Amino acid sequence: MDKALRRTWVIALVGALALLANVTYVQGFEAQALRDDRHNARQFQNRDRTDRGPIVAGGERLAWSVPVSGGRYQRRYLDSEIFAPVTGYFSQYSQSGLENAENRLLDGTDPRLATTSLIDRVIGRKVAGGAVETTVDPDAQRAAYRALKATGARRAAAVALDARTGAIKVMASTPSYDANTLSTLDTRRADAAFKRLNADRLKPLLNKAIGETFPPGSTFKTVTAAAALAAGTTAQTPVPARRSYTPPGAARPINNDEGDIGGQCDLPAIPLIDSYAQSCNTTFARMGAERPGGDAIGAQARKYGFGQRIEIARGMSSAPSAYPVSDPALDALGAMGQGSTVATPLQMAMVAAASVNDGQVMRPYLVDRVRGADGSVVEQTRPARLSQALTAGQAAQLKRMMRAVVERGTADDLRGTAVEGGKTGTADVDGASYNDRWFIGFGSHYAVAVMTEAPGYGIRSGPAAAAILTALGR
Repeated sequence: MDKALRRTWVIALVGALALLANVTYVQGFEAQALRDDRHNARQFQNRDRTDRGPIVAGGERLAWSVPVSGGRYQRRYLDSEIFAPVTGYFSQYSQSGLENAENRLLDGTDPRLATTSLIDRVIGRKVAGGAVETTVDPDAQRAAYRALKATGARRAAAVALDARTGAIKVMASTPSYDANTLSTLDTRRADAAFKRLNADRLKPLLNKAIGETFPPGSTFKTVTAAAALAAGTTAQTPVPARRSYTPPGAARPINNDEGDIGGQCDLPAIPLIDSYAQSCNTTFARMGAERPGGDAIGAQARKYGFGQRIEIARGMSSAPSAYPVSDPALDALGAMGQGSTVATPLQMAMVAAASVNDGQVMRPYLVDRVRGADGSVVEQTRPARLSQALTAGQAAQLKRMMRAVVERGTADDLRGTAVEGGKTGTADVDGASYNDRWFIGFGSHYAVAVMTEAPGYGIRSGPAAAAILTALGR
């Protein structure tokens, strides 16, 4: 063979090997990325040909697929308005909630299923979708939804956590929506449902438990009190509680609400536990402006998770809560949960949970385990600590302060209920006829946060918290 022909064979062989390597790489390593690319219209084809696995809570199927004509499948949802914040929806063109976070597990394309479906993959048969088991307590979730609706609030949300593990037992949001109207295979009906829901100014498709932040009002005084305890103050340390306080550089004074607290804060000094129980604005405004100060409170807030997108499932995260440090005048407002301080109900449930769990903030999670179609456990969530917000001793003091709120403070209406301790909060909304009414609290090893938008004070959200804790304690 002459030299020219040999060279031609070598070039042809190298080219063939390069082409083979490229095809192997694309099909073996980039196939899923190409399928999931938002510019790839083919990913929306045959979505209704997949028998997706179920989403389960406490043995109840919250979402599952049913066969319809022509080898197609349609998604069905149980009590969808109640469980929509958990499941989300799966439609012809998009998905949300756990339907989105665990999409590849549910449709059988997740690599975690490889070990349970190796034979299927070898022979080229489509892998059956897996099952997602959530941490949610179905009875408590139903109780939360009913309680939120009973408040008559324009918008409301609630989160309950197992303080020891971070498992989310309740994640409720109103107004909600029926995911069955979006999963229909009738595209005209589905489009009409999407248009109606997207046009609603109350944003029913938005999970307000994790997806939106609100001024937390006086519930944020729990974070401010924690910063004071971390700086050396104790629950019995005398703190100023005058009727009025003007922060350095402020144009107007901050006053206590005598109608809410009966004037009990108009004293030169009272123990911190009493100021917290009676929610004395001037005490906590002074803490923000002077000691421990905005920087210390900001650092304490970050220990609880402020400033982070808290991931509760793969690709399913909360909006970040915020305590922006500025000047003394604005820090005074922020320390009371007003001004630019905002939080999700999930974040404030985490704040309450740390007081029950020796100061540890556990990483919240929504998926307990995932299973293959054969029932084998593919992955089990292990509880993990996010941070140590307080020492065990400091947390015990804060827990005692939260008990005082129920025993003799602004939430004494809840004495005798499942609420053992808590904190009320009321945040004014500029130009609105309603307030953001908050209650955070605990019962046994569960922590809860409830936010309702309606006229009145934060104690109005207390009965919903009591209903949730009662359901969890059964």
